[in-house]
Amino acid sequence: MADVMSMDDIRAEAARLNIDLSAVDWNSVRLPPGEDFGIKSDDDDLNEEDSLEFDAGFGNIIVVDNLPVVPREKFEKLEGVVRKIYSQIGVIKENGLWMPVEEDTGKTRGYCFIEYNTPQEAELAKEKTNGYKLDRAHIFAVNMFDEIEKFMKVPDEWAPPEIKPYTPGENLQHWLTDEKGRDQFVIRAGSDTEVLWNDARQVKADPVYKRPFWTESFVQWSPLGTYLATVHRQGAAVWGGATTFNRLMRYAHPQVKLIDFSPGEKYLVTYSSHEPSNPRDTHRVVLNIFDVRTGKVMRDFKGSADEFAIGGTGGFTGVSWPVFRWGGGKEDKYFARMGKNVISVYETETFSLIDKKSIKVENVMDFSWSPTDPIFALFVPELGGGNQPARVSLFQIPTKQELRQKNLFSVNDCKMYWQSTGDYLAVKVDRYTKTKKSTYTGFELFRIKERDIPIEVFELDNKNDKVISFAWEPKGHRFGVIHGDNPRPDVSFYSVKGGKVVKLVTLKQKQANGMFWSPGGRFVILAGLKGFNGQLEFYNVDEMETMATAEHFMATDIEWDPTGRYVATSVTSVHEMENGFNIWSFNGKLLYRILKDHFFQFLWRPRPPSFLSPEKEEEILKNLKKYSKKYDVQDQDISVLLSEQDREKRKQLKEEWEKWVNEWKKHHEEEKMEREMLRDGEASDVEEEYEAKEVEVEELLDVSEEIQDV
Repeated sequence: MADVMSMDDIRAEAARLNIDLSAVDWNSVRLPPGEDFGIKSDDDDLNEEDSLEFDAGFGNIIVVDNLPVVPREKFEKLEGVVRKIYSQIGVIKENGLWMPVEEDTGKTRGYCFIEYNTPQEAELAKEKTNGYKLDRAHIFAVNMFDEIEKFMKVPDEWAPPEIKPYTPGENLQHWLTDEKGRDQFVIRAGSDTEVLWNDARQVKADPVYKRPFWTESFVQWSPLGTYLATVHRQGAAVWGGATTFNRLMRYAHPQVKLIDFSPGEKYLVTYSSHEPSNPRDTHRVVLNIFDVRTGKVMRDFKGSADEFAIGGTGGFTGVSWPVFRWGGGKEDKYFARMGKNVISVYETETFSLIDKKSIKVENVMDFSWSPTDPIFALFVPELGGGNQPARVSLFQIPTKQELRQKNLFSVNDCKMYWQSTGDYLAVKVDRYTKTKKSTYTGFELFRIKERDIPIEVFELDNKNDKVISFAWEPKGHRFGVIHGDNPRPDVSFYSVKGGKVVKLVTLKQKQANGMFWSPGGRFVILAGLKGFNGQLEFYNVDEMETMATAEHFMATDIEWDPTGRYVATSVTSVHEMENGFNIWSFNGKLLYRILKDHFFQFLWRPRPPSFLSPEKEEEILKNLKKYSKKYDVQDQDISVLLSEQDREKRKQLKEEWEKWVNEWKKHHEEEKMEREMLRDGEASDVEEEYEAKEVEVEELLDVSEEIQDV
């Protein structure tokens, strides 16, 4: 095996050869045969378990068994039936269907070989037709051609399988029991992915797990923090634990590009886009929905990119992402996608359409689920040149009942914002003025949990102000709006408590284009990202006061931790300088800063919802001082420890300085004779030999002209 090189060695060698590693196409790198350069593959365990060696190049061929045995005169009819069934799944190669016959009788042998253009089509054909019932006597048994050798090696005599002793795995929730109450986060920089504790009291990040080349594109936490997902060419994988991060499951999906978890972590959606064999065709899209625990494909969706591009701008090749949007709550009972003039809602018990049909909505442009309930809102623009108004409608699932509808006139654009507990829905509506030359903004507020879902209309003080950002307070009744013109827009906060919208305050002339609420509400960061160079204002909405102002130059991302105690600001590799992240307290105190070259991702590990009732949480909040007493001693001990560490550091620096001075004096003394020789025997290192002289200097203070009469 070749010598193992660390990433530091690789970077040093690249710098010596004047190679820019960021410009290297890593996908084009191929290792020499038999070499792994010390990088263990995730597939090594498969190779250890299954030492069979198959001939390459037969992955696109399937073997269909249990066909009818027919004489020569019925051969063409049977072949036509088989070809019709299997050509619906993929393109069969020319002369790619071969049905062997007995030489003596001329009858078929009851099986055939089918060769597709791609291995993916062959895999799909196996999955779709294995167990296909042609008639009562003939049920297809379909296998991949590559598997034949494995079946040939099955022993004639059955032997009972070896029963391995049960070894319990790590508790995947154990990280929540950290004695210090810390939170974890994952970062990705260069080729390394690291999981760390946020040890704010020690003002540092405490390493948990680090692995190079852990993913080939990005990492993603599951919504409740149980799993960390990685993405690879062969598919996706999930890992779990508090410290070890063992691989729990893999999901085979070649060339996967995007993934998405259901809110309750029961399902994982994977997406890939493939180049068409015909240049005139669009990209072919493949979507799989996996059961997270078993790895089983529960449902797949395939089609052209055009079929999945409706209603969105994200994703690859114009595909809207996420394609499937999951119904509210953590039960993962419903998911839906938008098509042309329809919204298709599926239930996860059978993974089929509810009532076996989609909801027809002419010209539907957008829809959005409530975060907590099986209710979704949809938007339909104006039709017929304004003769048919735009509308926002609320639908209940699974009954598909329309709960509420609001018609809107002269609409240019519409955006929907759900409050985190599903109590309110705010619809931002941009309308044309009477002249149609400009637009203004208004809001339609739906009170979802109240009887008959009342709707309230409100506008900004200056309805012509451009709305830059809108955000609900999590678990609260307030929302904020950034409005006006750059570079210094205004920020207004409103409350919907008490049955009407009330403005609380307007902050004038703020350098902000983004609003980031703490997960617990109350606190908000007004941030100036991108062109605003990372201006930060930490604001307390309860007290209506600014707690702190700060700056993280060139900051691109802001993320609150799940508890709302800390917040991270980061500069990703979209900028070439100052890559890394800062950790702040909720009130704007900078705790520590970590710089990382080629920094790509920072993600807090989510926490599952608390088991405490809202009443119990409120009680704890009221008696917080009583509960916090036991931590005061720990905080004091840590403060003393940090002070001692600071003293030790200063002492060490002083000792290093004195050591350097003494070495310099020693060196100076050793060169004394050499200096005397250079001065022809004269010594000038002694102070007494220097002569101090007083020098008088005349200084011209001012010059003025005076004219005198003669």
